[in-house]
Amino acid sequence: MAHSTVLTASTAMSGSDECKDFLARMLPQFLALFALQQAFRHHPPTPELTCAFEKGTAAILREIGHVIVEHEYNRIEPACFDDCPLRLRFVGEEYRRRPKSPKQVGTLFGEIKLCRYLYEAVEPGEPALFPLEKNLGIEAGLATPALAERVGLWSVDHEQEQVRTLLLHEHNVSWSVTSVRKVTTALRDGLASFREETQVARVLELLTKAFASKGKQRPVLAAGRDGIHVPIRQDGYHEGATATLSVHDRRGKRLGTVYLGRMPEAGQGTLSAQLTSLLTKVLTQWHAQGRPAPRLAYITDGGNHPKEYYQRVLRRLDDPWHPGQKLAWQWVLDFWHACGHLHKLATALFGEGAKATSWFAKWRRWLRDRHQGVSQVLRSAMWHYNNGGQLRQGQRAEYWKAYRYLRKHAVWMKYSQYRRQGMPIGSGVTEAACKTVFAERLKRSGMTWKHAGGQVILDLRVLVLSAVWHVAHKAYLGSKPQPTVSKPASKRENSGQELKTAA
Repeated sequence: MAHSTVLTASTAMSGSDECKDFLARMLPQFLALFALQQAFRHHPPTPELTCAFEKGTAAILREIGHVIVEHEYNRIEPACFDDCPLRLRFVGEEYRRRPKSPKQVGTLFGEIKLCRYLYEAVEPGEPALFPLEKNLGIEAGLATPALAERVGLWSVDHEQEQVRTLLLHEHNVSWSVTSVRKVTTALRDGLASFREETQVARVLELLTKAFASKGKQRPVLAAGRDGIHVPIRQDGYHEGATATLSVHDRRGKRLGTVYLGRMPEAGQGTLSAQLTSLLTKVLTQWHAQGRPAPRLAYITDGGNHPKEYYQRVLRRLDDPWHPGQKLAWQWVLDFWHACGHLHKLATALFGEGAKATSWFAKWRRWLRDRHQGVSQVLRSAMWHYNNGGQLRQGQRAEYWKAYRYLRKHAVWMKYSQYRRQGMPIGSGVTEAACKTVFAERLKRSGMTWKHAGGQVILDLRVLVLSAVWHVAHKAYLGSKPQPTVSKPASKRENSGQELKTAA
């Protein structure tokens, strides 16, 4: 920054042609801004004039920014072809210089004309290189990092046409749907590689807060997963999957959550692998810091995929605190899911009406608050089944389906015990993830998705919902490779500093 300021100041003082051209482009904008200011001062303020003044000022300032950004980006590379390095090396490949060519690039201040040197690959068949684009971090050859980030954040919540409208109104950038997709996909590809490490850091931060909190219970690290049906283009609905990892403090308060989301996949293997890797790295790094183990809870419904994941993966994970032993997970069947089956019992026994509502309300409280509450619920249900008159065939089938479900999963319904221990009993955060990760963006009216396009949006959404977007974006920008000079220019009349910058 200091070097750039010195160069700018020295250029201004030298009275060069470049400086004169820059000032000539800026002068009309400053004059327009001054005229707008004077016009506003010489009229009584009204709502209409105030609105027009602010909009006019914003438009002029955007044009000033446009001129500055275009000027600064185009002066990075040497003006003279012979001052450019003869050869560059980038990601293990060698490139030789070729003349400049123009390119329209989107910025926060509108589209600018970027004139950049082309470097041709020495190895036949390799794509050409534009070093200036790599130096600036141009995304997909279309947008500066700042505009690309804006497009990515908009795409998290808005449809493509809405993103295009926002680009035109907010930044005077007119893109096709294809350009929006290219930038969004390129940004996702870069950010996705930092999703896990930023989520691990986020969970460790939450665990630190949880162990520092006041209360008598040990903090809880709670995992959960659930499925939701997604409309696939020309293929109907298929089940996607989401997973969550939450931290609860010593009083049972949830401090934060990180999210995962995957488009429909047979067996949900990718989601399982991501959740397992996330859990393993969190616990390993927490143990490496010499910190005590949190209590571990797995809160889901009784679906096949959650149950299979618990049996085949979770309970077989090694315990870093006790070598040779397995982690002690407490699987909690979601209380509200259990209540759904309890309500089916009530309607099967009493039909729709006040009696069913009253019975359900009483036994829902007992299920939650009483020791062995599920056993008492089942005894009451069986008494009414035997003494309440003959049920119709459909009612009997519904009754036994709900009864067997509650009996089969009773071992994971010790809700009064869990509550005394400060453990969560509901998978509300995971149920909500089906809505926030998937439904709010992927299940709007008339929408259908291809797997690849839907996954791009999901990968971006989980970064925002996990509160790690800005950290991941900063890490991504810092990781981008930069070209290096392998053979310097034969003529170096210009400043060597500019050549290094161009490389």
